[in-house]
Formats: sequence, C-alpha cells, structure tokens
Amino acid sequence: MLEALVGLPTVSRDSNLALIDFVSAYLADCGVTVDLVQSDCGGKANLYATIGPQASGGVVLSGHTDVVPVDDQDWHSDPFQIVERNGRLYGRGTSDMKAFIAIALALVPEMGRLKRPIHLALSYDEEVGCLGAPRLIEALLDALPDPSAVIVGEPTEMRVVTAHKSMFIFETRVLGHEAHSSKQDQGVPAVMVAGRLINWLAERQQQNRDRAEQGCEFEPAYSTLHCGVVQGGTAQNITARHCRFITDIRTLPGEQPMDFFRELESYAREELEPEMHAVHPDTGISFEIKADVPGFTAGEDEPAVLLAKQLTGQNATEAVAYGAEAGQFQAAGLSVVMCGPGSIAQAHQPDEYITLDQLEQGTEFIRRLIDKLS
Repeated sequence: MLEALVGLPTVSRDSNLALIDFVSAYLADCGVTVDLVQSDCGGKANLYATIGPQASGGVVLSGHTDVVPVDDQDWHSDPFQIVERNGRLYGRGTSDMKAFIAIALALVPEMGRLKRPIHLALSYDEEVGCLGAPRLIEALLDALPDPSAVIVGEPTEMRVVTAHKSMFIFETRVLGHEAHSSKQDQGVPAVMVAGRLINWLAERQQQNRDRAEQGCEFEPAYSTLHCGVVQGGTAQNITARHCRFITDIRTLPGEQPMDFFRELESYAREELEPEMHAVHPDTGISFEIKADVPGFTAGEDEPAVLLAKQLTGQNATEAVAYGAEAGQFQAAGLSVVMCGPGSIAQAHQPDEYITLDQLEQGTEFIRRLIDKLS
C-alpha cells in the first residue's frame, strides 16, 4: 500500500486526485462508502470515510495526502518509487506522512468487527499551510456521530505528542524603482529593501533565542521567524523593481504570530517606505497572509491522549516545533493527539525514508486500536 501511495506523486502544487481516486476505489472494493470535499479549483479533494457502525465514540485517523517538492534535491533513487535498502524504505512521503495512511488503508479488511467506528480523514494542501483541513473538519462534524478522539498521524516516531507550535505564513512584495546601479540615489532597489526586512526577521528571532526559557518542552525553545523563498531582480546592474519573499512564523503557546507580523509591518510602514517614497512615490511594500494555523496543546487526561498512551504503552508525552492539522481539529472542539510512524528529521529531505521497524510499530498501533474499538 505504501508503494502504491508513494507512486502517486501528490506534490502540493499539483492535483491529488489520482491518489484520491485510488483510495476511493480501494475502499469501495472493501464495501466502504467514501465522501469527498472538493477544493475551490476542483483539482484537489479531501476524503473521509467511516468503517464500522455509524455510532458515536469512534476515532478519526487523520493524514494529509500532499508531499513537498523534490526539485533541486539530490536523490539517489526515483523519489516516487519505493526502494528498500538496509531496513529502510526510501521515497517521497514515506515518512511524511503516507506510511500512516498506508497502514490504515491496508488494515481496513481487519476492521469488520468494529463496535465503534474508525473514520478516515485525508486532506490536501497541508504542506502549504493546512489549507484543506478546515473544510474537511467542517464536513466531518456535520456528517459523523461525535468521535471520541482524533489521531493525527504525523511522523512522531510513534511517540505521543500533545503540543505543536502555530504556523503563520505570509508573502511580502516590495515594489522598487529601476535605475542603473551606479545611480543608487535615483533608484529604489527592491531586493535590498527586501533584504532589510529579512534581516529584521533574523534579528527578531535572535532576540527570541536570547530570552528562551530553560526547560521549555519545545525544540527550539523559542518562536521562529523564517524566510524560505526569495525571488527578485533583473540584472546585477539594475536596481530591482520587484522582489518577493515568503515567511513562516512558528510561535510557542502564549505568543501570537500576528504580534510579530504587526511589528514587521510597522517597521516597513514607518521606516522603510518613507525612505522609498522620498526617491519615488510609486514604490511600496505589501503583505498577503497565506495561512494562519493555530497551535495545539492537549491535556494529559484528554481522551485522545489517554488512548494514545494506552495503545503505545507510554506514559511520557512530547511537544514538537512543527505545525500540523492537530490545532485545527482541536479548535473545532475535538480531543486530539499526534502519533505516527516515521521521523520528522526525514521529512522534506532528499532520500526521505521510513524504517521497517517504524512501519511495524505503526501497524501494531492501529491493530491495537482495532482491537479496542471491537
């Protein structure tokens, strides 16, 4: 099953419908009814399905179908074909997070004796800001009896995770004014203005690092402000007219990403734009928010957490720095935990892999869940 899912490329910029069609056909063959929630563009879809009785007290198994690009990465095998080497299965999405989905699908034939249901919930566009999950969650709440727990199968190495940071993504566009680079006083170099904004992000993050509290359960133990994409400029001897960059802010509980965003916006409006306008009035800086994903913090005695502890045999819980859909499920009033096979250290990497041991642990986890709900 994992080989089949990895073989269906679902990079976020592309459609995921081939995978959704494959899963739909597979579940139909198993006698399971599938519901889809389409994206506005029609090129992507969420999927949800119930195995077992239409009863309350079931468990949602949540996973995202999309993966990150492989562009410019140095892979040693076809990223969309499973290759086994030394107890590892290599391929894009093996760890993040098609293994969890593959396990759940492969075990559907073993779910015939359920007395409480298992609900499968597969989303699109998690990797670009958890964009598909909100309408999936809305559809689930409207259609399904109240579930007792949601297990988000992000790669946690099968450890019980009860907190993740928030994730706030925005795009900044700088409109400059072109001039010959020898005439700096007559131009507004968009790339250099963008550089000052990016440097502000770096300095603000350093301030957060300097005041990080010891003993914080998150690693890193501070809110981060990261620029991962920059595009701009025409030639080295032209002050650039355009520059754009994308930022993600990931905050600790108790801190709000909007506060950092507003500080950056104030810096742009009060310091940078007056300098730009003094050279040419038709210049400026604009911001567009792309995603705002809430953080997640679950109590030790919540139903989903207690369930995950029982299924894994663990007493300890952890927090993770990356964002996920758990916060969105929790914001909708559901009890949520994160637990899934694979390591986040492998996610988004060239030669991404999952170990056979993690795959086996994930399989035993779902089998124990089936036993409990039966």
